[in-house]
Amino acid sequence: MRKWLVGVVAAAVLGSAAGAFAQVYPVRPLTMVVPFAAGGPNDAIARALAQRMQVSLGQPIMIENVDGAAGSIGTGRLAQAAPDGYTLGIGYWGTHVANGALYTLPYDVQAGFAPISLLVESPLLIVAKAATQAQNLAALVDWLKAHPDQSTWGVPGSGSHVASVFFQRETGTRFRLLPYRGAGPAIADLAAGRIDMGLFNVGPVLPQVRAGAIKAYAVTARRRLPGAPDIPTVDEAGLPGLYSSVWFGFWAPARTPGEIIARLNAATVEALADEKVRARLAELAQEIFPRQQQTPQALAALQEAEIAKWWPIIKAAGIKGE
Repeated sequence: MRKWLVGVVAAAVLGSAAGAFAQVYPVRPLTMVVPFAAGGPNDAIARALAQRMQVSLGQPIMIENVDGAAGSIGTGRLAQAAPDGYTLGIGYWGTHVANGALYTLPYDVQAGFAPISLLVESPLLIVAKAATQAQNLAALVDWLKAHPDQSTWGVPGSGSHVASVFFQRETGTRFRLLPYRGAGPAIADLAAGRIDMGLFNVGPVLPQVRAGAIKAYAVTARRRLPGAPDIPTVDEAGLPGLYSSVWFGFWAPARTPGEIIARLNAATVEALADEKVRARLAELAQEIFPRQQQTPQALAALQEAEIAKWWPIIKAAGIKGE
């Protein structure tokens, strides 16, 4: 009986201590690692959310941009941080899925991190130069099959590269892939007719589509884009299941206590519900995940499913990080 009472008291003390810690956390500023230079989508999304999360957490959140090696340097910085809740980071499909197959990393893209929340996603657009004769995606695929290796596709980054290889595999087509450093130069060449086609993130290419300088065939998602409802989905265009999106999430270092993860998740959810934040994310052509998917469990499940889908494609194609 005495041992049982001691155990109950000890459990109560530990439970109250954990509860008290969760109530007072955080007591000093936090650092949010962005594994890319300022100005890109990871940075813009992180800053929009961090500004609102400061209100919920009652502490400043300092943005730390750590660029290099397709985000793996900054992501490694997060993996090595103390799991005390004072360092979190934004990552995306590239840093937490593709890089695990493209690079030899000093950390595990799954086991090295504690997921906090899914944030936003942006599908890709299948686009071509304005002079392309095919009037729909089925006609475009037919032309590509009849003219193997005769078209050039711009690939500004690993996401576009892997998605283009996926397109080839699913449609039985072949075309030449031209690597670019960044979407801007690739989109400029496509608008000028110097390359033929490509798969691009919605945000950078949509203004050129709206201006008529680039032709859009389909969005690689289950739903049409709110900002471009006239563009069909791949399902509607005749290539069902050809889904590819660039999604973003928040992570903390592995072994960060669950109470802290819950606190950070709550602040993230509040930020994603804020009208000013939602307007800013819409400007960035980002779609917010539904509330029920803004959880650590949903982020972990999506990451696992995406690794199972994309790693075999990356490895079979022999794609390597630069």
